[in-house]
Amino acid sequence: MPASPSLLIVPARFKTGKLYTQIATTSAGVVLASSGDFNVTRGTTATRFNSAGLIESVASGVPRLDYYTSGGTAGCPALLVEPSAQNSALQSENFTTTWSATSLNITSGFTSPTNSNLGALIEASAAGGRLRQSVTLTSGATLDFSCFAKLGTLSSGVSLVFQDGTATNYTSGACQAFRLDTGQLASSGSTGAGFTVVRSGIENYGNGWYRCNLAVTMGYTPAAPHIMIRPTAALTSSIPVTVSGDTCYIFGAQLETGSVATSYIPTTTAPVTRNADVVTLSGAVSGCIGQTEGTIYAEFEYKTNTAERRLIALSDNTTTNRVFVWTLNNILYVQVQGTNVIVANPISAGYHKLAFAYQQSGVSGTLFASLDGGAVVSGTTSGTFPASLTAINVGKSEATATSSFFWNANIRAAALYTTRLTNAELAALTTL
Repeated sequence: MPASPSLLIVPARFKTGKLYTQIATTSAGVVLASSGDFNVTRGTTATRFNSAGLIESVASGVPRLDYYTSGGTAGCPALLVEPSAQNSALQSENFTTTWSATSLNITSGFTSPTNSNLGALIEASAAGGRLRQSVTLTSGATLDFSCFAKLGTLSSGVSLVFQDGTATNYTSGACQAFRLDTGQLASSGSTGAGFTVVRSGIENYGNGWYRCNLAVTMGYTPAAPHIMIRPTAALTSSIPVTVSGDTCYIFGAQLETGSVATSYIPTTTAPVTRNADVVTLSGAVSGCIGQTEGTIYAEFEYKTNTAERRLIALSDNTTTNRVFVWTLNNILYVQVQGTNVIVANPISAGYHKLAFAYQQSGVSGTLFASLDGGAVVSGTTSGTFPASLTAINVGKSEATATSSFFWNANIRAAALYTTRLTNAELAALTTL
């Protein structure tokens, strides 16, 4: 990094309620010591992908250092920040209870992505084998259905389905098939009206396990809404087709609001909510924030979605005075005092590096930003800069702990400079 940042976070050291910073100094070079460490709150347990390559639960208030990489192996740790979410799929690890099986055998006791014996083998005993659960689907809502799956025999994959209908027939629904032999999306489709597919994906979690997800937006409120799992990647007329002997292993079903599958939330007899990760720092830290000029650096993961998100925000804990990085409708923006500059439209899914500099000039100012070493984009503010910035929020909005717009992915690093780095330094700092 050019020169020395006034604040640097590379997630590594933590304890309950704290994320330790590597560097935290004032603009005068005074070391902030413990007052430069971030406060972390989350009122519930939550899961992460640990350094052993397994999904595990961490206690409330513990920062989630997530080691997940796209290959399903453990990599360098990153800070996982997510909004609150609820899993409304019941018995997410026990498919012999609230789940209804049709022409399907279920065998429990197989090793799961948590290294427990809670994985299940499902096998079609006849054509049309399926497993489903009654859920609530409401007109206008966007919902994501996800499940971990592993290749069985006599089948290349698994299909996830939203449907309105009976155990053997439905006139409206949407489905996505997944190739568990290659780790790729297969065919998708919808039948009838009212189910619009907005997103689907498959992620490698190692040891043969993939997390598959399908998101839809509802155009009406179904009379008999269900989610369904079928041990096949074959579709005919937009409907999965299973034959006797089709198998796959499954674990961890999840149904949640939104178009992105968040970290796994186990359930039993009732829906379970995971609270948001709140990562904040305020007070004496104002000395390490550039008040009339400065630079924000972040290395972060982006997951395609249309919701408004905050990556990092400097403020006086109000919405009046603030400098921040945010996304909406897959567009990446930087903002100072109400003036936005578009950095990427659209921003692609995956990891990125961003450097954002701001500098006051008279009663207005300029903004400069580079993403992944690209050309620097700039803009001019229409008014004066914030009078006093005293707080840093990572992965959330300014103001109170209940503010919305939480990030929903990993953050590998963040840094502040009390000076405006040059355009050449911005590009060099973000080169992948």
